[in-house]
Amino acid sequence: MVDVELGGSMMPGGSESGGECRDLERREPLGPPIVGVVPPRTVNERPDPEAPVKAQRRRFSAQYKKKTLEEADACKGKPGAVGALLRREGLYSSHLTTWRKQREKAELDGLAPKKRGRKAKPVNPLARKVGELESETRRLQKQLDKAETIISSQKKLSEMLGIYLGQKENEETF
Repeated sequence: MVDVELGGSMMPGGSESGGECRDLERREPLGPPIVGVVPPRTVNERPDPEAPVKAQRRRFSAQYKKKTLEEADACKGKPGAVGALLRREGLYSSHLTTWRKQREKAELDGLAPKKRGRKAKPVNPLARKVGELESETRRLQKQLDKAETIISSQKKLSEMLGIYLGQKENEETF
């Protein structure tokens, strides 16, 4: 007899205490395979266990959603078929629920992915022109303030020097 270690206690002949076999490759299937459903991945086709550096939200096309809903609807009456479909595709039952609601609203438009985030406000076609005019008004107001300052200083200087500027009768003073 040969002693083989399988992660538990050592028993002659390689069996563990408790009589269970932990080797997955020697296990028999629990029941007959489900007909009409693609079997799950085999042992050799394991996904990469490394997590991506930055998680990305999955996006599903309208055609994929429609095809998956059709497959899920075809699984009615077959116990475990929808679960096998969800495991195979890597989906949750909430995906199917949401997609069915979208399908009820409109066939392909309801299944199309929506853009996330705030909705853009409608652009007023006159907003750019109004902005230009407001900046022009501010610029001209600054020029006017400078001109008024110069005129008032000229008046004060002429009064101090005793020079009469001779304003016209219809001209206003500032």
